[in-house]
Formats: sequence, structure tokens, C-alpha cells
Amino acid sequence: MTRTSADPTPDDAAQAGGSTKRWQMLAALLLLALAVRLPLAFWPNIVHPDEIFQYLEPAWRMLGHDGIITWEWRYGIRGWFLPTLLAGPVALGDWIAPGGEGAFVVPRLAAAVASLSIVVSAWLFGARVSRLHAIIAAFAAAVWFDLVFFAPHTLSEPLATALIVPAALLVTDHPSLRRLVIGGVLLALGFVCRFQYAPAIAVLVIGACWGRWRNLLPLIAGGIVVLLFAAIVDVAHGVVPFAWLIANIEQNLLRDRAAEFGVTSAITYLADFWIIWSAACVLLLAAIWRGWRHAPLLLVVALANLVFHSLIGHKEYRFVFLSVVLLVILAALGSADWIEALRAKRAWRPWALPIVAGGWALLSLVLAGASETMRDNWMGGVGAAQLATELRSDPDTCGVALYNVPFHILPGRERLSGSSPLYALQPGDPLAKGHLKELVLATSPAFNRILARPDAAADLPATFSRRSCALVINGDACIFARSGTCAATSAVAPFVINDVLLRLDY
Repeated sequence: MTRTSADPTPDDAAQAGGSTKRWQMLAALLLLALAVRLPLAFWPNIVHPDEIFQYLEPAWRMLGHDGIITWEWRYGIRGWFLPTLLAGPVALGDWIAPGGEGAFVVPRLAAAVASLSIVVSAWLFGARVSRLHAIIAAFAAAVWFDLVFFAPHTLSEPLATALIVPAALLVTDHPSLRRLVIGGVLLALGFVCRFQYAPAIAVLVIGACWGRWRNLLPLIAGGIVVLLFAAIVDVAHGVVPFAWLIANIEQNLLRDRAAEFGVTSAITYLADFWIIWSAACVLLLAAIWRGWRHAPLLLVVALANLVFHSLIGHKEYRFVFLSVVLLVILAALGSADWIEALRAKRAWRPWALPIVAGGWALLSLVLAGASETMRDNWMGGVGAAQLATELRSDPDTCGVALYNVPFHILPGRERLSGSSPLYALQPGDPLAKGHLKELVLATSPAFNRILARPDAAADLPATFSRRSCALVINGDACIFARSGTCAATSAVAPFVINDVLLRLDY
């Protein structure tokens, strides 16, 4: 049979087969990443109260429900973009599983799925070098414990990183006009989610456009579209567009409000890496040193973000998550170089890939629970969630009071007390100072459940008896219960939780 010019050649078939195998491998790595991320969406740990009170709780209020309002929202230093983005998953979750749990889990599932953009980007960064580099980079991004741990959390840092990393891929390596516009869109979205990443974004843009400044125009065009949309979101919520950005800078930089939550030295993040990554830091640094030449701009962006956040007094490990991700990708690229070096030796050739890939998996598994910090992270908020589940599922609960326990240990108002009123009796409250014990007795007809520390039992009315306790921040908290119904009194009216937080400026 005579072959026509339209018939595929053997080389064409081989290329098609190779392409199919590559995409099958990427699909397998994405399934692995999902397999280790999605179950964590159901695990009720909380990295930081922000993921509840700055994002999910406002999204819940957007849907017409009652929620806790923190000082950040009263001062207007938070933008409405992320809560608006999360309102859809929150509503879907509440429809699937009413009562607060669905509204908590479905947004976490969405965040976990969004984190897969990092795995895909790692693959494509690696593919610019070789198929082997693509496999190792994506595998490391799929299983490394930092990336897995943060994936389901509704925090601005992992969500912004899931946008910035693919943007970095799009705007580098001789990008087309279309890629530049999409990259600008993603970078602007990352900025709106986490404006503190602006210096890192600026370094990325300058590096991508260096010597090719015409690329800046489509980047700006894509970014303007997003900023206009974010401004419309602000207007829809009745606030001046980006007034939250100005207010945030004013409160945290000019009035040093963030310093109230702790100030640490400039080397804190280096200490964090040593605590969390332990001796593996040496191996990872060696891999980064080997791999940075494959994507030098990623190293510059990671270091710029790390230096910027090191100059800010209040520091948290989650703040530099973008740097963590970029450094892991670079280390993975370097470790792929090691595989190539080992394969050059005949005796090591069959074992090179399993050794390096297994090393990534084993290190991740060990480090995920090796440090006290990580163990605390895995369990943070779990005890409070257990207490909340008991309270929320108790049909006899008609009112809940917090007695000298901070509101931020809670997993959200709806998950704690549902439609029952929620009160707060705090020693720092000007209306309660000096007579907290008498106050709980006077207001107790309005609630039949109290959440308090175990040693507060002597302060509570004799009608309340301790039920279950669980470990929360800085010790245990317990549910104290009495039988009977609730009757609101004038004495309890000033102690609705949001009124108390207003007086305490929390």
C-alpha cells in the first residue's frame, strides 16, 4: 500500500505515544496529589484563626447568616474579594450538609483542588529541562509535607501561591501575548488575595520583562482587568475600592497593630526552616544549589519574598509559603540532576530514580510529624472542633456562653452554637471587669451551656456540671451544662459576642 502525505509516519506515532505517556504520568501524579490532600479537607485542624474569621465567617455572613465580626472587619482592613470567592463553596457546602460542617469542608476541598496548579506548574517547569525533571518536580510538589499541609486551608497565602506559581510559568521562557495576558490576570489575583506578596510579584515581573519591556503592556492589561473586577466587588459590598489596602497599611505599618501579635528577629524564618525541615535543610540547600540554574528567576523571587517578610516585625511561617513552594521546586529540579549523575554510573542506573523519589517521599513523611511545631499544627483546632460538634449536635442547647476563653479558639459561630445565642463573659470587658463571677450567675438564665477552662468550675453557678473537655489553645476547655431551657434577661443583653468584641477591640 502506498502511504500518502496525510498518513502518520512511524516518527509521528512515536511522538504521539510519548506525549500520551507524559500526560498519563502527569495525571497519575495529580491523582497522587489529590489522594493526599482531599482527606485533609475533612480533618478539622486550623493553622490560624484567620482561615475562619477573615474568610469563611465573612462569606457565611454574606449568605445572610449571623457570624463573628473581628476588629479587622470593623476597621475595614480586609478586602471582600476572597470571602466573595469563597461564598459559593460555603453555600454549596451548607446545602449539601447543613449546620456548618459542609460550609467548612467544601471550601477546603476547593482550596485543595486549587493547590494542584502548583503540581502542574512544577511539572511544566521541569519539562523545560527534561521529562525526568518534570516527573521529579511534580512528584515533590505532590508529596512534600508543607505543600500538602497547607493545601486545604482557606488562607490567603496558599491561595495566592496557587495563582502566582503558574503565572511565573506563563510569563517566562519567551511567552506569547496570550500567556502574558493570562499571567497578568493571575498575578493580579495573587496580589488581591495577598497584597504582601507584591514585592515578590514585582521582582517576578521585572525579571520576566528584563530586556523585553514590551511584555509589560499585556501583563498590565491582564492585571487591570482583575483590579477593576476587585474594585467592583468592593463597591458591591458598599466600600470604597481598595480602601481596605490603605487601612491595612495604616493599621499595621503606621500604628503597628500587627506587633500586638508578637515581634521576632529578622532571622526567625531561617530558624523556622531549621525547626521544621531539621537536618534535611542541608540536603535541600544542596539540591537548590544544584537546581537554581534551571529557573534562576524562581530563586530570586523566593529570596525577595523571604527578605521582605523578614523585615516585618510580626512573622508567621505561613507568610513565606510562596518562598517555600518555589524553593521546593528548585530543590526538586536539582535532585533530578542527581538522578542523571547517578544514571551515568551503570551500577546505579536502575536505582537512581527510585532512590531520589523515595527520598522525597520518606523525608516528607518523617518531617510531617518530626517537629513539635508540625505536630501542634496537625492538631491545632481539633479539640475546639470536637467541643463544637458536641454543642452543635446537642438538641437541648438553647444558649452558649464563653467564660474567660478567647473567641479565636472557636471553629466559627455556626459550627459552635448554630441558631442559639452566643455570649462572651471576658475579664477584660469593661462591663465585666472585677465581677465576672457575679455576672455569670446573673446572666445564666439566658444560656444552658458554658465553654470554660476546667479551673473555672468554682466560678460557675452550682447548676452547671462539667461534661467533656478537649485540648485547645493554651490548655483545656470544657463544656459545662445545666438542665432546663433559656430565658433571655436584660442582664445578658450587653454580652452578645460581637458587642463584647467591639468593647475589647478584638
